[in-house]
Amino acid sequence: MKPTTSLGQKTIQFLHILFPILVTQIALSAIAFFDMNMSGRFGTADLAGVAIGTSLWIPVQTGLNGILIGLTPIVSQLLGKKREGEVAYKVMQGIWLSLIVSAIVLVLGALSLGPVLHFMNLEPTVRSIALHFLIAISFGVLPLFGYTVLRSCIDATGQTRVSMFITLIALPVNVGLNYLLIYGNFGFPRLGGVGAGVASAITYWVIFGAGLLFIFRAEPFRSLRILRKFHAFSPAAIKEQLAIGIPIGFSIFFETAVFSTVTLLMSRFDTVTIAAHQAAINFASTLYMIPLSICMSLTILVGFETGAGRLKDARQYSVLGIGSAAALSLATALVLLFAGKHVAGIYSTDPDVIRLIQHFLIYAIFFQISDAIATPTQGVLRGYKDVNPAFIICFVAYWVIGLPVGFVLAEYTDLGAYGYWIGLITGLAIGAVLLLSRLVKVQRRYTAEYTISKSEG
Repeated sequence: MKPTTSLGQKTIQFLHILFPILVTQIALSAIAFFDMNMSGRFGTADLAGVAIGTSLWIPVQTGLNGILIGLTPIVSQLLGKKREGEVAYKVMQGIWLSLIVSAIVLVLGALSLGPVLHFMNLEPTVRSIALHFLIAISFGVLPLFGYTVLRSCIDATGQTRVSMFITLIALPVNVGLNYLLIYGNFGFPRLGGVGAGVASAITYWVIFGAGLLFIFRAEPFRSLRILRKFHAFSPAAIKEQLAIGIPIGFSIFFETAVFSTVTLLMSRFDTVTIAAHQAAINFASTLYMIPLSICMSLTILVGFETGAGRLKDARQYSVLGIGSAAALSLATALVLLFAGKHVAGIYSTDPDVIRLIQHFLIYAIFFQISDAIATPTQGVLRGYKDVNPAFIICFVAYWVIGLPVGFVLAEYTDLGAYGYWIGLITGLAIGAVLLLSRLVKVQRRYTAEYTISKSEG
């Protein structure tokens, strides 16, 4: 990354950072898409089982990943301040943190997974598929979180094309393994939906290995001496990362968990409704990769400019990113409006499932627009290292307002399952407004503080 002076230069650098992240996120989403799609074509029960398993795993994965990506603004600000010599130490502490996170996940998963699935009102076949899908995923927890740390560092240096390359390797590996393990082709065991979990675990090891290879062999990571020297566990350094990472993790968890909770609450509906709902959520999540990628790009760029004290440039990147996301959300809304039937046909051949997916996608149009504001705004706030208010806003908007509204509409009106989607729309819209208000306050505060410090200096 380098300083920019004009809007044109900023646009070029923004796109240079954004495009590889977008490709990476779409590829990661495609992995989940192929898990769902290929499991659904094996059988409706497998689609439902993988949907339930994914609904339990994704909030945990994304929430804890959020804690670990707290390393990104730390590294980007260090680079902005020209303190490159401290990067390797921070990354090593991130690796220590990933080991702790992995151990906690495995222990808690072993203790709680059975009781949670037993508590849910699932058909026995669906419950069994969900259980064994998650057991298979657990074998990839350690490399997944380790790679998250490596990717956070890679992206913070502006080398987002490296992450893109690694993910593009992972996609065909995962799809190929799905083909072998879900359907039992070429003599491999025919595992159905569980095979998707096995394939994902193996893929996690592949991307971790690729990440290590780049860290050791490619520039600028070789010059930064990342993982070349052992650094002992430091409570102080871990505390610094947790102070940023925990609010980020909770913000992500609150948003992803509310979608998963809705899926779990909908377990009282029939298997067709569960499958259709999860398919619609899966496609909407694929479209969500656009604002999410812009969010991650803005964290890097705003963090770099803020670290260097170029607050005007940081504000310009904020406007550029949020404006781009809002414009693109209109395009994705048109996709959902006019191509809903074709999208539904990708996930299932069952006419009833296709019809329900198409209906759910109409509701998805509205929260796509809110996501286009809320998600990039969070990325800007992370670049400023202002993370605590955001997770409070997300909790209130999604859990205090959105989920209860959805529950009331679903349980006490004729809307049924659609009521939950209206609740999601309500929570996301309120969250977008509150986050944008917070950003305005933070930028004003930074400007005032910088003006004071400059006058004193």
